[in-house]
Amino acid sequence: MSDPSAQRVYATARGPLARLVSPLAARARSRRHTRFFALARLAPGARVLDLGCGRIGLRALEPGLDITGVDLQERPDYPGPFVRADAAAGLPFGDDEFDLVYCSSVIEHVQPSRREAFAAELRRVGRGWFVQTPAFSFPLEPHSLLPFAHWLPVGLRRRYWRLGAAGGWEEISLLRRAEVQRLFGPALAERFGPLVKSWVCVRPPGS
Repeated sequence: MSDPSAQRVYATARGPLARLVSPLAARARSRRHTRFFALARLAPGARVLDLGCGRIGLRALEPGLDITGVDLQERPDYPGPFVRADAAAGLPFGDDEFDLVYCSSVIEHVQPSRREAFAAELRRVGRGWFVQTPAFSFPLEPHSLLPFAHWLPVGLRRRYWRLGAAGGWEEISLLRRAEVQRLFGPALAERFGPLVKSWVCVRPPGS
């Protein structure tokens, strides 16, 4: 299935490299979804919270699911129920209100000091979860499309960032496997050849 949200992964980025990489990112996201999402073992009628949904998020891949979107920004064009909220500050939902919380390429944007609160709130409202994040060990920084950018000190990274495709500075801190697993449990590897491209944590509802 085509993934419109993945087609727009680099919609705000600049330069020919971003335009070249965008369809490749779409295919990679679709392959990841096909491989890992079924591990969530959702029952018919399951309720899903898409945390950090962006413009369309999981609905592009699973239009038949009962999905509620949550984002820091207002999303007036989001095609379904939507709530603006900051998960690290608390979500307006009850304990275990959703069968699954889906959170793709979001946790790396959360400040490290707030990640414990973010993860605790995700785990509180979901009976299960699907969390994906780019791997710190992968040599290409996935937002700027610059080699080794995320391995540099922040001061050097900020200057280097201007050469990349991100279109604007953001202090993004990619996660190592140990941190991902401390927050969300066992992490599976999504690989690009011999290299780990991202970590995926899947906990089926109620397991």
